[in-house]
Parts: sequence; structure tokens; C-alpha cells
Amino acid sequence: MHDLTGFQRDLLYVITGLDDPHGLAIKEELEEYYTSEIHHGRLYPNLDTLVDKGLVEKGELDQRTNVYTTTRRGERELEDRREWEDQYVALDE
Repeated sequence: MHDLTGFQRDLLYVITGLDDPHGLAIKEELEEYYTSEIHHGRLYPNLDTLVDKGLVEKGELDQRTNVYTTTRRGERELEDRREWEDQYVALDE
């Protein structure tokens, strides 16, 4: 996780949190957060990087739509990241 860009970490968070994590849904969610358009040339290569690193699995929903799911390794990386963040940032709940 330490070798990911901030955008790649955000992708991983969004994929983990969405019920139907396909490319367009991920793109729309990120555009709300970033308040700017996320171009395909930025989105899909970064998704492929997460797949290559074993953090995300890519499957087919249909012939035109890919679906992305967080792997066990990706979930562990997110948990480790959250523990690391909690050491430095204590937010009142």
C-alpha cells in the first residue's frame, strides 16, 4: 500500500465501498470527491495497476462492463493502512 499513489489508494477505497464496483460507478464516485472529471486514460491504467499488484480482481459483468472487487490482500492492506493512520490521527467518533 505504501507504494500506491494517492489516486490508487482512493480507487481501492471506492472499490471496497461500492456495491457494484464497475468502471463507470467508480469514475462517478471519484468525480464527486475530486470535483473534476476523471478521464478514462487516468482511471483504467490505475485500475490495471491495482489488479497487477494483486489488490483488486477484475472480472466481466457482461461483454462491455468490467467489475472490480477487492482481494483478501487488498482488504488486509486497507486494514493495515487504517491501523497506521489511527496511530497518528485520532478522530472523535
